[in-house]
Amino acid sequence: MSRRKRIADTLAYIALILVCFAMILPFIWSLSTALKGPGKVFLYPPQWIPDPIHWENFLTAWNRVPFGRFLLNTAFVSVAVVGLQLVTCSLSAYAFARMKFPGRDKLFLLYLGTLMIPGQVVIIPNFILMRYFGWLNTYSAMILPAAFSAFGTFLLRQFFLTIPYELEEAAVIDGCSRFGLYRRIILPLAKPAMASLAIFTFRSQWNAFLWPLIVVNDTAKMLIQVGLSFFRGMYYTEWELLLAGTLIALIPTLVVFAFGQRYFTQGIALSGLGGR
Repeated sequence: MSRRKRIADTLAYIALILVCFAMILPFIWSLSTALKGPGKVFLYPPQWIPDPIHWENFLTAWNRVPFGRFLLNTAFVSVAVVGLQLVTCSLSAYAFARMKFPGRDKLFLLYLGTLMIPGQVVIIPNFILMRYFGWLNTYSAMILPAAFSAFGTFLLRQFFLTIPYELEEAAVIDGCSRFGLYRRIILPLAKPAMASLAIFTFRSQWNAFLWPLIVVNDTAKMLIQVGLSFFRGMYYTEWELLLAGTLIALIPTLVVFAFGQRYFTQGIALSGLGGR
């Protein structure tokens, strides 16, 4: 290896280390704040290592609000939305990728164009619709509007296009139906893309705040991000408890990503979203 190549690699590694440090710095500061006592959050110069360390902040945050209930609600809603999106997005993606019908590409572009509509624009129409159905302050209001995703359809469609048509032709010769092709050929081969969509959707739903805040006002049905707002008052915010609760709420998404990282990376690469 030439000297110029070694220097270039060294500089690249240094740059990567600096970027990684910049990305992890907010988490370090959050942990530091979560372990501080009241009134020590805004000390100057900043105190990175709390003295003394208040581990009891995590227990206080857990007991101050019905934290366990918030986590169960969020887990139920997130898992339900993930399951529904995997079904609806995979079916629509299969139709757009493998079936031929008049206006298919134009319809797909129209459906894909909804990604350019900000979510805030459809909040009022969705709220009126939920009130018409009588679903306000219910789990249905948080689950069903999120059960369909143009991004998920696009992600799975891109992956389905990479599957050889010869596999379907061989299955048709053996007497496989159209739904059988979807269930027996496409879905087993699409596990990486399905896992990627599941991780994206779970993370998005776990961090949902605005829509659950609008449609639910019963504390027993609130999600974790809305529940964290209980630590913020009109005149005073308990930052140490808020950050402690935030770190607790962060754990499930880290666990899901850790277990699905291999499928996530593979799905992004094979679906054509990795910059190829």
